[in-house]
Amino acid sequence: MKNRNIALLVMLLLVADQALKIWIKTHMALGESITVFPDWFLLRFIENPGAAFGFELGGNNGKLFLSLFRIVAIGALCWFIPYLNRKTADKGLVVGFTLILAGAVGNMIDSAFYGMIFSESTPWGVAELFPEAGGYASFLHGKVVDMFYFPLFSGNYPAWLPWVGGDSFTFFAPVFNLADSYITVAVFYLLIFKYKALP
Repeated sequence: MKNRNIALLVMLLLVADQALKIWIKTHMALGESITVFPDWFLLRFIENPGAAFGFELGGNNGKLFLSLFRIVAIGALCWFIPYLNRKTADKGLVVGFTLILAGAVGNMIDSAFYGMIFSESTPWGVAELFPEAGGYASFLHGKVVDMFYFPLFSGNYPAWLPWVGGDSFTFFAPVFNLADSYITVAVFYLLIFKYKALP
């Protein structure tokens, strides 16, 4: 697989991820939902300062650590993918790691720049791109935009279960974005179909 094709794939995935996030930021209020398919697929605009699927590390130090970790991971993948491409003829393996790279870069863009180029999103108004007053946060302290919500079914945990017995649950509760899905799909694909070829 040619390196330029890898770069093109990353760019296409990033354009899709960022175009959707920018549309969400500039057209939806924080917490607003749009029903795509009743009962099981909604666009729900939330922001998180942390990792995939809304998980987060504590405070500004946690946010900074996560951003620096992403930068190191992106750098490692930028070295590893061309190396892997030279060493193997398995295009599927290369594409899998390329998806992970695109997902990492997509969320890194949010963290690095969204705080500088957008006004704050609120439940009563949409954010403005390039506001005159400046953005809502400094470099590396932006929030990641999430929007995909699939509440496929709800129920209650059996009463005999410790800690959660009797509590209600929704599957699948986390809200995520395209970049998260790139990483998740790639990891499952590599582990299920390419585990023998993994370096």
